[in-house]
Order: sequence, then structure tokens, then C-alpha cells
Amino acid sequence: MSDPAKFRFSVDRGGTFTDIYAEVPGEAGFKVIKLLSEDPRNYPDAPREGIRRILEEVTGKPVPKELFESDRIEWIRMGTTVATNALLERKGAPSALVVTRGFGDILQIGNQDRPRIFDLEIKKPEILYREVIEADERLRILREEDDASAVEGKIVKGITGDRLAVIRPLDTAAIKSNLKAVYDRGIRSLAVVLMHAYAWPDHERTIGRLAQEIGFTQISLSSKVMPRVKLVARGDTTMVDAYLNPHIRTYLDSFKHGFKDKLTHTGLLFMQSDGGLAGADGFTGSRAILSGPAGGVVGYAMTTFDSEKKQPVIGFDMGGTSTDVSRFGGEYELVFESETAGVRIQAPQLHIRTVAAGGGSRLFFDNGMFLVGPESAGAHPGPVCYRKEGYLTVTDANLLLGRIQPKHFPHIFGPTEDQSLDVEAACTALAGLTDEINRYCAAAGLPPMTVEEAALGFIRVANEVMVRPIREISVMRGFDIKAHILATFGGAGPQHACAIARTLGISKIFIHRFSGILSAYGMGMADVVTERQQPCSAVLCPQALKDAEAVFKQLEEAARRELQDQGFSPDTVDTTRFLNLRYHGTDTAIMICRPEDNDYTKAFRAVYRREFGFDLFGREILIDDIRIRARGKSKNLRRISIPKAQGAPPVLDTTQCYFEEGRQKTLIYDLEKLAAGHCIPGPAILIHHTSTILIEPDCTAEITKNGDVEIKVGSGTREQIGTKLDPVQLSIFSNLFMSIAEQMGRMLQKTAISTNIKERLDFSCALFGPDGELVANAPHLPVHLGSMSDAVKAQIQMQGSGLTPGDVLVSNHPAAGGSHLPDITVITPVFKNDQVIFWVAARGHHADIGGISPGSMPPNSRRLEEEGACITSFKLVENGIFQEEGISKLLLAPGKLASTPGRPAIWGTRLLADNISDLKAQVAANQKGIELVLEMVDHYGLDVVQAYMKHVQDAAEEAVRRRLSALSASKGMAERDTIRASDYLDDGSPIALSLTIDRKDGSALFDFQGTGPQIWGNCNAPKAVTKSAILYCLRCLIEKDLPLNHGCLIPITVNIPKGSLLDPSAEAAVVGGNVLTSQRITDVVLKAFGVAAASQGCMNNFTFGNDRFGYYETIAGGAGAGPTWHGQTGVHTHMTNTRITDPEILERRYPIILREFSIRRGSGGRGRFNGGDGLVREVEFLKPLNVAILSERRVFAPYGLEGGESGSKGVNLFIRKDGTSICMGAKNEIIAQPGERFRIMSPGGGGFGTPTVNEKNTN
Repeated sequence: MSDPAKFRFSVDRGGTFTDIYAEVPGEAGFKVIKLLSEDPRNYPDAPREGIRRILEEVTGKPVPKELFESDRIEWIRMGTTVATNALLERKGAPSALVVTRGFGDILQIGNQDRPRIFDLEIKKPEILYREVIEADERLRILREEDDASAVEGKIVKGITGDRLAVIRPLDTAAIKSNLKAVYDRGIRSLAVVLMHAYAWPDHERTIGRLAQEIGFTQISLSSKVMPRVKLVARGDTTMVDAYLNPHIRTYLDSFKHGFKDKLTHTGLLFMQSDGGLAGADGFTGSRAILSGPAGGVVGYAMTTFDSEKKQPVIGFDMGGTSTDVSRFGGEYELVFESETAGVRIQAPQLHIRTVAAGGGSRLFFDNGMFLVGPESAGAHPGPVCYRKEGYLTVTDANLLLGRIQPKHFPHIFGPTEDQSLDVEAACTALAGLTDEINRYCAAAGLPPMTVEEAALGFIRVANEVMVRPIREISVMRGFDIKAHILATFGGAGPQHACAIARTLGISKIFIHRFSGILSAYGMGMADVVTERQQPCSAVLCPQALKDAEAVFKQLEEAARRELQDQGFSPDTVDTTRFLNLRYHGTDTAIMICRPEDNDYTKAFRAVYRREFGFDLFGREILIDDIRIRARGKSKNLRRISIPKAQGAPPVLDTTQCYFEEGRQKTLIYDLEKLAAGHCIPGPAILIHHTSTILIEPDCTAEITKNGDVEIKVGSGTREQIGTKLDPVQLSIFSNLFMSIAEQMGRMLQKTAISTNIKERLDFSCALFGPDGELVANAPHLPVHLGSMSDAVKAQIQMQGSGLTPGDVLVSNHPAAGGSHLPDITVITPVFKNDQVIFWVAARGHHADIGGISPGSMPPNSRRLEEEGACITSFKLVENGIFQEEGISKLLLAPGKLASTPGRPAIWGTRLLADNISDLKAQVAANQKGIELVLEMVDHYGLDVVQAYMKHVQDAAEEAVRRRLSALSASKGMAERDTIRASDYLDDGSPIALSLTIDRKDGSALFDFQGTGPQIWGNCNAPKAVTKSAILYCLRCLIEKDLPLNHGCLIPITVNIPKGSLLDPSAEAAVVGGNVLTSQRITDVVLKAFGVAAASQGCMNNFTFGNDRFGYYETIAGGAGAGPTWHGQTGVHTHMTNTRITDPEILERRYPIILREFSIRRGSGGRGRFNGGDGLVREVEFLKPLNVAILSERRVFAPYGLEGGESGSKGVNLFIRKDGTSICMGAKNEIIAQPGERFRIMSPGGGGFGTPTVNEKNTN
């Protein structure tokens, strides 16, 4: 039992405010306080100051601001953003990284993708380490078929059960010398990340011992921090620990030193990202990232979820800069790999989705649409109403609508932090933006809007933005969103709860009495948790489960011992067992809690079916990890009851709030004065000192026995939306259309099994109108942007009238809108009353579809048939039945073609099972799109949806016309004028562009006259590829979030000479056109506009395989510099953004050793702004394999602009076992023997502007 005479503090130290909930002695039972997290003029530490003030208030005795006694405090539990803020601001400890030789740049390269695909100025997060030591050591994973006696090096058995070869023992003398040198330069924090150390950690442990002897104070070993496969994610996680742990320790020490006894006899626990508490010693950087938000999840899970009724709960935590959403269905839902501040974290974290929309999200009107965020006003200067000359935000809109009441809101604003919210300033700012909106309305022939209508419009758009992640964590995972309770908290959440619930079809809202500080309150409800995990590499079977049992016992014993050392008795500790399982050949592992019947297979299949909609019978199930979670049941907060209602609820005040129907009388109540059982019909406002709760019309609030608020949500009056353009609805429909394409993409990524789609993200999904024109394309791969529409229109022409519901089409032929043959497009009509009302399509790159080379990316193809299966049009699904036999015949057909003397044999697909599985995933993605379209049509009506389809396209058209006119003027062009640019492919073929812009109507002619003829090779590009490149460039130039659709291309005329390499014959080979020529077209268009130097102009397509498998990857390079920025290093540019396979996964799966993956320093062109550097990738083969490279920029270097120098040309080398090198040119293939290597050095980007002498010397 807790001591009733003692204090218990639950603290959430956020970035802006620190919230404290205290359980205190006496009749009140609790105290709540909110302080600024940083206020150095008044106190050194906000949590300690809050504790001091509460002690002083409750005891009535003065408590000094300096050191004070903690003998009256039983425990302090804290969630803190100290780690997160240090990571965001890059203020961690100076650190060094020790990594296997050849991988010194691996964490900087990461997955090689860029964060925002339409930003020419590519920004990647700053790296965390100052220095790198490359350790001379190397392990090799042995595959089942490998003969250990023929392998060089000592054979060891890993903790996973794998056999490994130590092909290079650790050079301890060299590593000790390097560590000493780094130590002497002042670095004390070290991260050690070696290849395959998760399986055999001996080398890491040796380095750890040496570092300890030298005197390093923070040593993080990847094999200890997170022993899981994936070098990059494990490396980032370990680096975060090394970088943040000293910072966390410094804060914890300073906090404890603020108390006289340094909290020696007081329980001090910290919230981890997984929702469990840890002692100060166990609170580490990688597990502290979601420390604050995790408290909120625990808070609503423990107070909203009824363990008997088991109704699941959606958590909706709306703060100032962002909104966090999560789900609780009886167990905490965890993810084991995530990304924060550009860093991959491989550690258990609560599954929280964050969207950049909150009370401080800024409001804009652009391209005829209402935009909310992602920019935020922050705490300083904050919203306009904060009296600090801030920005117009969601908070200002709520204030103007009467949903926030200044009189009943803390007076903490203005320079002296003692004034109320400034309603007048918010009204003035919104009036100014409304004037801008009305100028647009007048030009478009629309009625003007009032300030209130504009403000409400922004609120509705913000709500739609926040609804999207809620659908992702529920509907996209197979859960019925309408069956959930919405638990709302955070400072701004309760103002939006009714509207959010109504949009989702949720009928019940729960708002905790302390919703404004629920993250703090949740700290007091949590248990102490510790976890243990061991990697595994076994097929799930009875013997594997028997082996796992022994590991479980070992892990449980260690975890129980740790908790008992913290004071927990054995009967207060329980453990939960998990196996991390996946199907063989897939990358999606699912953490399965031990079932009651111990049937892991059945449990895994059930979860897989729910998540992905199908099963993969016939495949082995693999165990990746064995994990236990031990929980020490702690003394939690008491739930405090309130008196029962004796009469009508007392009204505090009355105001007028603006809703859809206009201003309405709205009663205001003080939540603290309400009693259990009081019912409050909407519209009403409940005021609490930590939050404001809005009860909308047709909703009713009831006060529970604990003082919480339950709201029953009525259907409300559905707004009648007409077909005429409304700028607010334009924004909402733009979000809805894009959301459909995004959710299709997530479904495809989830359900696919191939590395290409699931890991490399080489796919695109889109929505099209009944005529096949693009409506919305999720920002997946730019090369697919404009080309998918041609594919849909080709199917309409060939099959349109003969389709019925339940039919699905498939095509990949360039003459039918395809890009190249591996990109297979699955196209489905959306029927309503037997009429096609929309189309949906999913395009994915298949790892092999036959042809003359494994991987179906032959460097020397001359005719289309040599590149694999050609499908012009086929009913993949007919009357709801998947036509597996028919599609299999088409995919295997190339193998039945007669061979041509002197040419390689043509194969059918080498991966038929994967093709079928991925095609089914594409069908499932389309089906998800159909469901979402029909749901939207049922809600709004077909005429309205199709009208807004056209309105969204019109808005995109207008945006492109304005941007083209502005570009023309900025370049000093005449009203109708032409600019020209050209470049050459490595074979000398020209790509020539004459770009004529008519500023009067904002139109442009892209004329490619002068481009070379069709090539006797494979760099021919279908017309659709050129269209994609132009659309991508236009979107980059607009520099605003804009729906990518058919409207963008309406102002554009494209003239391509028939028979040229950009409009080849139907029989021409095209595999390189999609991946190489597309990049060169993009460079030429950007060169014409003068906005960026050439990027690497290539995707460096590398394939290897044999008759049983094919592997394909693209390799990043240098980005071109621009007028105000340096080009980014080691990143994919322009028409692709595919990720690269993790080195450890690559070596586990294929018979190769990745010898090097590094930055090619000095390869970027010099200039006033330098081009980015390319990469070096060297692969050693362990079996005879067919190896191919398909690349560009090996002859003509990526050019600079405005005097900038060219980047380095790419180089492809084949290295024999004796060390001799052979230059392979740009496009070639070879049969590699064991021990031979392929080394690819990708091009750098061009520089921009003439370099000065100093810049040349620096470079």
C-alpha cells in the first residue's frame, strides 16, 4: 500500500510545457500544475520547480528554490523530451562510430532514399557521430548449402543458430591504436556496429573491453543495445544510445542533485517508448524517444478501456505542433522499427502515428485551396493570438469561432506573460486571409466568404488531415473504426473531438478529467517494464519451440532478477513470451504473444490474415527473435471519485459559437463544478484549467463518477454539398483523393512479398477518372507519375465495354502505356450501378519476368521480347476469380520462344511464385481503393465526387499556368519565348529540347525535335516516360504541395518525333529508357529552366542471379547543385527513390559478400555550390552468377551550370581473383566465378556557379 502521508508525482516534461499530476495527502487528494519547460529567469528545472510549488502549497511551509528535502516524496515518475529534443537539435555527446571496414559511411547513406521527392534541394538529417573508425574484421553468414570445409576462415556458431565464418579476425592492435587517437581528441562516447554482430558478438565485445580500458565513459555495443538483423537500423539505434545516453545522464544527475539526499530514498522512474517505466540506470536514448507520448497512451488505455466489454479505443492526442494517434485493444500495440528525426530506431515503441497538424499549425490559401500545415508557429512566436507577432494558426481559427474563451483561458501571454489571448489580432489576421480568399472567389465567379466561414473551413481541413492517420492505424489493419471509442486528450484535442468522431462514424468519445495533462497522469498508471531479446534463425517446428523454451527461461531469469533488484517481490513480477515470426521469403515479421494453446502457427496465420487479407500456405514460418517482456506491478495512482449530481448543472457563462448553421448560443460550464451524472447537451463548452472541451450540436456529454466526460455523438446535420466549386471542399476532396492513393500504396506494401515492393518501395498507386485521366497519384515513384494514365486509357480502349464488376486487368507493354516490362500494372474499374465511375491502378516492379538476363534488366537487349514477358492486356481476375493458370502461361511464355543464333537464350520468369503473390497484392491494393472510392461516393454522392475530381484537376492546371508565367517573367523572357537545352546519352544520341512558354495563358510547348533516332539498344523510352519526367519537373518547380493529376498536363503540349528514341516502335527494347533515359530527360528539362545542375543522370541498375533467382537493385549517386544549395551526397535523385537492401539482409539471402558501400569522395563537381558525391559499391560473388550492369554517365559527365564544374563520370569495374580489373563500360554483363568482384562507382552531381580559388582549394 502507498503511504497516505506521502506525495506521488507524475511528470510530463514536454518541449513547451511541463505538466505535473500529484497525489497528495489531505482531503483534496491531488494537485495539478502546468509550467513552462524553459524559464531560466525563474527556475533552473521545471519538474523540480513544480514539485517544490506543490509541496509548499499542500504543506503550507516554505520550500527553498535551491536544495530541498525529499523525505515526504514516495515516488517521482517522469516522461521527458530531453532525449527527443537533443536528437532533433543534434545536441548529444560528441561521439565516434566503430564499424566494419568498408562501411564507414553506411549510416550516412542509410537507405539511400530522399525524404521529400519533389525537393531539388535535398535535405538529409545531420549525422550523429564526429569520427569513424573502420575495424579490420569480417564475418560471413554461411547458408544451408555452403560447404564449411571449403570456406576460408574459422567457423563459429552464432547465438542465432547460424554458422558463420570469421574471414577476417579482428586486428586488435590497430583498433586499440585508433581508439586511443579518438580518445585523445576528446571523444568519450562510442558506438560499435559490426556486420553480423547480432549473431556473433565476440568482436564487438573485444572492442568494448579495449575502449573501457582506454577510458571511454559511454560504450554502446549494437549486439547489446538491439541484437537484431539489419545493420543500418541496428547501427542507427546504437548510435542514438551512444549520442544521447551521456546527455540523459547529465540531466538525471542535475535533477537528482536538486534534492538534499539526491532522491536516495525516493523511487525515481522514467517512461520508456514502449509504455513501461524504467529506473534511471535503464533509461537509455533509443528507448526514450517517445517518453512523453507513451504516457498518454498508458493514460487512456488504463482509464478508457473496459476489460469486460473489450471495446477498442483510438487515442487522439492533439498538441501544438502535431497530433499523435494510437490504438488500444487490450494489449499495447508495439512497433520494432521506426524513424524519428531522420534516424532509424530499432527498439520496441508504442505504435503511435504522428501527423504535422496541431493547434499551432499555420493556415495558408494557395492554388485555390485551404492548406493547414505542415509548418507550425511553435511556442515562440506562436499563434497570432499569443501577442508575440506570431503566425495565423488553427488556434486563432478556434478562437475566432468562439470555441476557445479568452476570459476562461490562462492569462499567460504577451511580453510579460500575464495577458489574455488576443481575439482582435486573430480576427484581423483571419480577415486579411479571407480578403485573399475572396479575391480568388471573385475571379472564379464564386460567392464571397465571411471570416467565420473561412475560419470554419480551415478547421474542417485540419480535421480531415488528422483523420487520415487514424484510418491508417485502424481500417488499414483490418479493424472496424466505427466499433472504437475515441479517447481525446492533449491541449487542443477536445476542441476537435466531436467533429473527428463524426467524420469517422464513431459514436462515443471519452475525455479524461485530466485530458490536458493525460501524458503526465499516465506516468502514474504505468508499470515497471524490462525486456530481453535474442535473435534466432530457425524454422518454426516442435524442435525449434523446444529450443526456444530454454532461451525463454534464460531471458526470464535475467529479467526477473533485474526487477527483484529494484525491490519487486517475486509475486509482483509477471512475464510475457513472444516469438517474432515471418514467412520464408518475406521481410514482414510479426511479434506473436504466446497463445494459450501454445500454437504459434495458428496465431501467426490469424494475425497475418487480418493484417494482409490473405495467407501464404505452403511457406515455412521462420523465427527471427525470441523475446520476453517482464512487468513489475507498481503502486499506481488512485482513481478519485466526485460527488453525485443533486440538481441541474451550474452554468458559468454564455457565449456565441460558430458552427455549420452559423452562430449559436453556447453555454459554458466549469468542469470542476459539475457532478457525476450531469448531462450537458451541445452546443456547450466545458472549461478546465488544462483544456477546453467543445460539445458540438447534436452531441451530449455526461459526467462520470470519476469526473471524466463521455460524449454521445449524434449524426448531426449533414452539410449539403453541391457540385459547384467551394474552396474548402476543394481542399477536403484533394486530401480524400490523395488519401485513397496513399492507402492503396500501404496495402500494396503490406501484402506484397518481394523485396522490390515491400522493402525497396518500387511501386506506385493512383486513382483515375472514368476517362482514364489521372485524379490522384500518391508520391511514390516519379517515373510512374504521368505514365500510368496512358496504361489505363489503353485498357479502356481495348477492354472498356467488355468489363463487368469483378474483372481486373493487367498490362506491362510499352505500347499500352507501360514504362518497361518489369513494371507490371494492375488496373481495376470501379463500378456503381453497372457504370464505370473511376479506375484504380497499382504498378509494381517485379524482380524477374524472364528475358535474357536474371532480374529482367538486361544491359544488351535489342528487342522487347528479350526483356521478358510482354502483356498487352489480360483479365487477371475475371468474375472475381484470379486467373492463375492464364497469367502463369503469359509469364512463362518467353521461355518458349525460338532462340536466335548468336543471341542469348530467352527465359520465362524465374520467380513465378513471387510474381503471383505480388500480383495478388496489387489486386488487393486496388480493392482497397475501390472500397474507399465507393465509401466516398456513398457519403457525398457521385455527382459531387466527380465534380470535385474536375475541380481538383482545374486547380492543378491553374497552379501550373501561374508557375510557368512566373518562371518566364523571372528569366526575362519575352511574352512568348523559347529556351533550349540538350544533352547526350553515352552512345552519343542527343536529347534536344526547345521549350516555348506563352506567358499570356501560362502554356508551354516541350518540343523534342532534334532528339536522336530509335537506338539499337534498350535506352529507348516510351512516350509515357517523357510525360512523367515533365510532370515531375513541373511539380518540383511549383514548390508547394499540389495534387498531381491530369490538370498539371493540360497547359502542356509535348511534341516528340515519331521513331525517335523517345517514341520508339512497339518492338524496341526499352528497359533502360525507364531507368536511364528518364533521368537524362529530367536533367535536360531542369537545364532549360536553369534551376539545377545535372544529377548523376542514372540509377546504376545492378542485377545478378541464375536460372533459379534474380536480384535487382539501383544505386544512388550525387545530386546536382542549385543556385542556393549544395547537391546532396549518396542519394537517389529525380525519377526514382527506391531504397537499397540492408547489407546483412542481402548477405543472408544471396550468395554474395558486400565488401564496400561508401561515399565516393571528391566526385561531386566543384562550384559556388558543389555537386553531391557519388557512391562506391563492391560485391564479391560466392557462386557462379550472371552479373549485369545497366548504367549511364560513363562517357559524358554530369554537367555543371553557370560556371560550375562537372561531376565525376561513373565507373564499372570487374575484378578478377588475381586482382586485375576490367572496365565494363556503361552496359554489360558477365558470368562471375566465386571470389570475383564487381565494383560500381556512381557519378557525382554537377556544381553550380563558378568556384572561387578558395572553394577549389577547400574542395
